Amino acid sequence: MVRLRDKVAIVTGGSRGIGSCIARRYGAEGATVAVVANSKMERAQEVVRAITEAGGRAGAFAADVTVVRDCERLVAEVLDAFGTVDILVNNAGVFYPTTIEDTSEELWDAQVDLNLKGPFFLTRAVVPHMKQRGSGRIINVSSIAAVGGFPQSGAYCASKGGLLTMTKALCLELAPFGINVNSLAPGNVETDMNAHLRAVEGYDERQASLTPNGVGHMDPEELTGAAVFLASDDARSVHGANLLVDGGWAAW
Repeated sequence: MVRLRDKVAIVTGGSRGIGSCIARRYGAEGATVAVVANSKMERAQEVVRAITEAGGRAGAFAADVTVVRDCERLVAEVLDAFGTVDILVNNAGVFYPTTIEDTSEELWDAQVDLNLKGPFFLTRAVVPHMKQRGSGRIINVSSIAAVGGFPQSGAYCASKGGLLTMTKALCLELAPFGINVNSLAPGNVETDMNAHLRAVEGYDERQASLTPNGVGHMDPEELTGAAVFLASDDARSVHGANLLVDGGWAAW
């Protein structure tokens, strides 16, 4: 069954990691996908090619979602290209693990701006269209760092915790207009964003020992089923939820 047939989805951070996996899965499920990247447009084009070569429809779009006018321009360009926006996946994010003493203002701003400010203002840009249509799905990719603390990650936890609470606030505001706002919380996922940590001897084994299913870092493909569910009609009564896909990490 093709669950997202004739839907149009924007996926930020779509050129790599979790975002590229979600974008490809959405394409396989029948959605037209706007693959959004900031600087690595060649990688975004690779994702687009993978979708189109598999029989889907997609386009690559450049935007810095920390800039409000870029958020507004992106939505306008997707509407011009594809006619509508049914699904927004706020996935773009960054993680700089540092102690509080070593966290500069620049490192704080980089994480809060991309992980929290970007999703807020891109959502703001797409909401008028979704309100007009009386429907929409907004999925914020949060983290297990939104529901628990991690050492050397104060700024990151603050940004993801804020994203989780923002999801609940926007759910209350937008549900009356037929717009579902939810968050998808990954556990430890094998991406290039944490490659430097996984390269440390014993790091993956330690994460595995703290995860009930014994997997240190899951394959990002394992998140795509949850992302499809939250974007589909099966989730029409799911509002303000935080769907954890974490191997049981948060159950301790």
